[in-house]
This record gives sequence, structure tokens and C-alpha cells, in this order.
Amino acid sequence: MAGKISIIGQIAEIDREIAEREKLYPRLVREGRMPEEKRVMLMDRIFAIRATLNFCRENETDIRAWMAEKKAGRA
Repeated sequence: MAGKISIIGQIAEIDREIAEREKLYPRLVREGRMPEEKRVMLMDRIFAIRATLNFCRENETDIRAWMAEKKAGRA
């Protein structure tokens, strides 16, 4: 596995993947190769991943502080 990947890099990758899926999935649904319900479920999941990554980015300082306290035995 590659070294650590920054949260910004992870968000960029998930945004790229969302764009790909937004192009691909409607075609698969039209062709009858994917049910609409599955398309919705998969897109909901990937949007949840992006939301989690954005939450981590927005709260990175607090998360790191909490982790440091926990490691030091204060949390």
C-alpha cells in the first residue's frame, strides 16, 4: 500500500469516483443492467463517504487533539 494519503487527496478521489458513477449508473439503469433502487443505494453510500471525509477534514484539529489526549491517558 502507498504511504499515507491526505484527507484532501481522499476527498478529491471520492469526488472523481462520484463523477464517474454519475455518468455510468444512469446508463446502466437505462439499459436494464442495474435497478434504479440499487443506483440510489450506491450513490447514497458514496455521498455518505464524502460527508464523513468532509466532517473529518472540518474537524481534524479537534479529532487530533482528542486522539492525543486519549493516547496520553486523559480521555
